[in-house]
Amino acid sequence: MLKTNKDRLVQISTEGKVAPSVVWMNTVGRDGKIRNLPACGGITYNVLVGDSAFGWAADHLEPAVSAVVDPKSRSDKFNTSFNFLCCAGNKAHVISGKAEGEIGTVIGTHGGVEHVMIDFPLKTLEKMAEGDRIHVRAYGQSLELTDYPTIACMSLDPHLLEKMKIKEKKKKIEIPVAAIVPGKLMGSGLGVANVHTADYDIMTGDEAALKEHKLTNLKLGDIVAVTDMDAAYGWHYFQGAVMIGIIIHGDSFLAGHGPGVTTIMNSTVGDIIPVLHKEANIGKYFGLGRYRK
Repeated sequence: MLKTNKDRLVQISTEGKVAPSVVWMNTVGRDGKIRNLPACGGITYNVLVGDSAFGWAADHLEPAVSAVVDPKSRSDKFNTSFNFLCCAGNKAHVISGKAEGEIGTVIGTHGGVEHVMIDFPLKTLEKMAEGDRIHVRAYGQSLELTDYPTIACMSLDPHLLEKMKIKEKKKKIEIPVAAIVPGKLMGSGLGVANVHTADYDIMTGDEAALKEHKLTNLKLGDIVAVTDMDAAYGWHYFQGAVMIGIIIHGDSFLAGHGPGVTTIMNSTVGDIIPVLHKEANIGKYFGLGRYRK
């Protein structure tokens, strides 16, 4: 098992609430067409971890529950702190409303709107409403692999790390991933300095490129690798670097956008070896969304 500093990490409370749903009106897509579509936020009853990231009549669609501190002031320190503290795999508890006491799991974070996506059972989603308060036991920021100083972890709960079936091999680590995305296909998010509180979109305007790299079957919750892309101090092209992330929102019609990726690991020098594996999805590791029994 990988050695980490998990016993030294702070476990701290943070709290958001079910975010209002957002629609995008009269939005011009990369094809020049104007669309009026549901977008992110709210509670999506029929779009869950394990569903396709493509094909929905929506834009930047987020699975299950989207949470935020204050939707009227998304860039303030309380929203960004909530987004920063919540790590993929953290446990979340509903603390108000008809679903009070129900337990969910953080899937990832969406920058710009500062949403945290949280999976709950379907029966819980039916009870929940906008404004319901959600408490998260935040745990994972500053996680380190003590034997691998060239590999950084971001927004990653140690419990998820332990479920990812990572193997050590010749001073590098092999990580199962559902897909390998070439860095040239990464768009919105390029140049953003803080990779702990945002996400990074896979551009989907070139359908031939998606088919070439076997990306048309991406699912929400998939763990993916992005090659030649460094996330150590902001997303940027760097030959040989490898980033690992989770697909946290659906496709987009906008130029430079597409399925969003929350970064969870990075190696600037390529000490991460991605290995294709169909089981590499946070939903399969924790039994979430479509994989819930």
